[in-house]
Amino acid sequence: MAAADSLLKSGEVSAMIRQGFITSPNSSRSAAATAARLSPKFTSLSSFPSSAAPTYTSPPPPTFTSPKPSTLFEMISREDLSRRRPPLPPSSDDQKRRRLEEWISEILSTEGPSWGPGDVELSVSSSDGFRFSMAVHRQVLARRSRFFAEKLAGIGGALEFPVVVEISECDDVEVYVKVVGMMYCRDLRRRLAGEQVGDVLGLLEVSMDIMFDAGIRACMDYLEVVPWSENDEEKVISVLSQFQLHEPLNRVLQRISVEPSTSSGADAIFFRVMAGVLQAKDQKARREIKALVSGLLREDRDQSKNHGNKIDISRETLYHFCRKCLSSLYLCLSEVANVDEGQWDRRAIMGEVAREADNIQWLVEILINKGMCEEFVTLWADQLELANCHSKIPCMYRYEISGITALLCIAIGKGQILVSKDARISLLRAWLEALYEDFGWMKSACRTFDKKMVEDGLCQMILTLPMAQQQTILLRWFDYFLNKGDDCPNIQRAFEVWWRRAFVRQYAGTQDRSGLQIVVCDKPT
Repeated sequence: MAAADSLLKSGEVSAMIRQGFITSPNSSRSAAATAARLSPKFTSLSSFPSSAAPTYTSPPPPTFTSPKPSTLFEMISREDLSRRRPPLPPSSDDQKRRRLEEWISEILSTEGPSWGPGDVELSVSSSDGFRFSMAVHRQVLARRSRFFAEKLAGIGGALEFPVVVEISECDDVEVYVKVVGMMYCRDLRRRLAGEQVGDVLGLLEVSMDIMFDAGIRACMDYLEVVPWSENDEEKVISVLSQFQLHEPLNRVLQRISVEPSTSSGADAIFFRVMAGVLQAKDQKARREIKALVSGLLREDRDQSKNHGNKIDISRETLYHFCRKCLSSLYLCLSEVANVDEGQWDRRAIMGEVAREADNIQWLVEILINKGMCEEFVTLWADQLELANCHSKIPCMYRYEISGITALLCIAIGKGQILVSKDARISLLRAWLEALYEDFGWMKSACRTFDKKMVEDGLCQMILTLPMAQQQTILLRWFDYFLNKGDDCPNIQRAFEVWWRRAFVRQYAGTQDRSGLQIVVCDKPT
């Protein structure tokens, strides 16, 4: 004890405290003010001087057991350890609160006159517990918001003391505070510049809730001017559909509203697009637009499973272009077939044939996707003159044409085209041997050619025919394959199935039932 007294008298402990080795905590109490709550359901407001604030009986002070005194070494060690710990980062709520304080402070300092101290203490809270309070001005709230004007109109009391208002259970406190800040802005259009569409939709919703007319007009003007992404478009439609805003709403949604004349003229528009693609001179642009149109039509097909076809393209329009392209292809081949080979312009011939064949394949793909290709199978099977011209031209000039046959066989083999037995037989009779002849060139010259898919489609299609036709086609293929090898499609699987059907699992379609006896007896009594 004597050593401790001498240490205290020497002033070393005080020096340690001043130098930070020993902490000297101070405790302070802050008085809590109680205010009535005001929410969108608006329960109440209150205004009272500090002398009239409600008082509460304080509970008796708690008693604590005196802790065991620490040695000087322990105190210094704890102090040193606490200094070495890195400071804790501010919480997300603190960051949000600081951001809102800076935003409100910037508005009050740059917009309008010097407002002075606020006479309304506005507190906004969300269901997750975040709360933000700010001092605002009664005249601004009442002048800019019909909601606040109505609620504040009945509040009397001493106006030199703040009215305490609380807005509770907000979906987004930050958006609500920003809308209140917008009430101070003279140029709301400039204030919204650079905001994201989704953020402005949130401001619009709050402005609608508190009947902030200037904010509503500013948000609608912004949405009418700025570009939207496809995701933004869905959000805009979802939010605006909740409101009854006739003129502004129509103005904003004009960019996506379809006029009745446009909807009814879809076939005419499609006709123009198709004609442009089929007659395009720039090959690169033609390929790009073909891919674009095909993608849009596939998207329509996928959506039509749930909502029905949105693009109403007539069968007549598609088959008009099919017949036109077939006529052009026939004229091209017939001209070449009647001219000596030495007089051919090789590049021009290959270009014309490839162009028309590619056009027809593209049309066939559209017909398949639209479920309208049954008629084309018969139309293609009937092109006997075209098939005759095809056989007179070397493979290197004509192989793209067999791609049409391959495409039809794949679709029929997958069940995407449902045609009669006679149509299937006619198609193979007219074009199958041409496909055999061109197969090698198709493999080597067509970058998008899928050998296995063509072979599978042929197998499936052949096996749908009667056994007699299967036998004729497969025995003919047998000779071709032995002579051409890999330059002929490999449909061994179809051959195996036919062989088993013919010689292993023989099925008698008509059985002799002459031995069947019918016994008739009287009904027992």
